[in-house]
Amino acid sequence: MWAMPRRARSSGSAILLALAGCLVPLPAAAHAPAACPGPLRPPQPAPTGTPWPQQRYDQRRLAPLADGHGVIVAVIDSGVDARHPQLRGAVRSGTDQLDGGSSVLDCVGHGTGVAGIIAARPAGGATFRGLAPAATIVALRVSELIELEDGTTAGRRGTAGGLAAAIRDAVDRGAKVINLSLVSYRDEPEVREAVRFAISRDVVLVAAAGNRFEQGNPTPYPAAYDGVVGVGAIDPDGRRVPSSQTGPHVDLVAPGAQIVTTATPQGLTVADGTSFAVPFVAATAALLRQYRPELSAAAVAATLTATADGGSAGPGYGAGVLNPYRALTERAVASPKPAGPAPAPPRDDAAAAPRAAAERRTLLLGGAGLALVSLLALAVIVLPRGRRRAWRPGVGNPR
Repeated sequence: MWAMPRRARSSGSAILLALAGCLVPLPAAAHAPAACPGPLRPPQPAPTGTPWPQQRYDQRRLAPLADGHGVIVAVIDSGVDARHPQLRGAVRSGTDQLDGGSSVLDCVGHGTGVAGIIAARPAGGATFRGLAPAATIVALRVSELIELEDGTTAGRRGTAGGLAAAIRDAVDRGAKVINLSLVSYRDEPEVREAVRFAISRDVVLVAAAGNRFEQGNPTPYPAAYDGVVGVGAIDPDGRRVPSSQTGPHVDLVAPGAQIVTTATPQGLTVADGTSFAVPFVAATAALLRQYRPELSAAAVAATLTATADGGSAGPGYGAGVLNPYRALTERAVASPKPAGPAPAPPRDDAAAAPRAAAERRTLLLGGAGLALVSLLALAVIVLPRGRRRAWRPGVGNPR
């Protein structure tokens, strides 16, 4: 996750990147590198077998519906290492607001881990893969500042202005979903306006709820802004991670403990925190944008919360636990009514034939029912009268 130091005072204030189990960050005074300084500490070894979020979100059920193909997801983070075997061909370079270098350079591994949860491709027999493995990642680099477990920080800082510029750039590059695994603990006007701009352009924004519950639970931004989906973290037992923050900015929760994901430059690692819960929600938003392209960004966000599981679990869970399959298959939310005359709904040829057949069956059944009623009327009214007349035609009045 990201965090803003409380001593920050201006729109140029620093943005932190907090990551459990991360790679060694750059020294705080380092300048823009052409490549990451080494040696980097090896990533934490990942366990064998299928990661628990993939067991919870069975991709065998999701794959026939959607895989994220054709949807661009912006990852605004520490960069994304495009060399990773499971991210090759999945990552496009965006701007580097940190030092003007390359956004596909990631010296701390945070953005690479986030991107892997969204769009890691199957490769090399790895059981791990992203939730939307055909989505396209646009990498935008804004900070490398790591918040360590003891509360201290290390690494190079970004700025609120850089974050705002990255959000706008993501929109201009065609992103339909923006992943913000970062937190500012200050309401920065530049960032607020950039968020409004993205929402006005029909983009889904998903942001971390923050990892400072035990440090006073300060209000996290951008998660607290209207229209942004704020995400908390749960563990494999479905319990809120103790550090995951609570409050009205938490819209739902997703896996955020013991998360297996991509390491830089290759292999897998394990990470924790709301940073790594966010991409599960962003990936589901990408699946929805592919599967139901008629939905607006606001309707996608509403669908994510309306189809979450177990919303009565307590504070810090929001509407409940993310459920991608329900989000795709339940018509819980329709697109908000547009201003002015409503346009004709898009034609869905795959569904048109079944709907037409159902309508024909309804008409046939209705016609058959009407015929049956007519026959009954004949039996009840006409036949007794015929018997009384010995089946002779009625005689008219004499003239």
